[in-house]
Amino acid sequence: MKTVAIIDYGMGNLHSVSKAVEHVAPGTRVLVTDNADQIRSADRVILPGVGAIRDCMAEIRRLEIDRLVREVSVDRPLLGICVGMQALMSRSEENGWVDCIDLFQSEVRFFGDGLTENGQRLKVPHMGWNEVHRTMDHPLWQDIPDGDRFYFVHSYYAEAEGNPDIAGRTHYGVDLAAAVARDNIFAVQFHPEKSARAGLQLLKNFTNWTGKC
Repeated sequence: MKTVAIIDYGMGNLHSVSKAVEHVAPGTRVLVTDNADQIRSADRVILPGVGAIRDCMAEIRRLEIDRLVREVSVDRPLLGICVGMQALMSRSEENGWVDCIDLFQSEVRFFGDGLTENGQRLKVPHMGWNEVHRTMDHPLWQDIPDGDRFYFVHSYYAEAEGNPDIAGRTHYGVDLAAAVARDNIFAVQFHPEKSARAGLQLLKNFTNWTGKC
């Protein structure tokens, strides 16, 4: 039986993510846990996240999740979701620059209070459905048409320009990284568990992915 560990550090949509994984992968053992031994023994690991990055990183470091994430990402698939993706970047300007786990050398930026598009002011946080255009072939995009729509809720974003690990991009006032990938890691700014068919397909692909492309 395959095991997926969803890391519980008190900052994530744990119930909805776990139910979505159970739905797309019947027979998979899904654990919501902060137990290091359970996470180490899992076949695949998910790092979710919602809320302020400073609070998230404080809990991640207190529980030594940062070390654990670096460890497990070496030899098995790891999926970061929303703030879980941002936590994998080098640093975020939220709350005055916050150092993150630094598995991807990209910075997380604030959309700003004066974000506009074609003379129209855009609401921040960005909440809604956006087309995601892939920038690399990857097993997690299997059976998902390029340009399919995913659900976003965020005020901060990982930069797209010059990002060597970008796997998918979208646009909301600025170009931003909707997904990044390298080796055993795939991370998304959107919420796959809230993204209907496309999101469920991505989670299904993750449960079947064996790692490094």
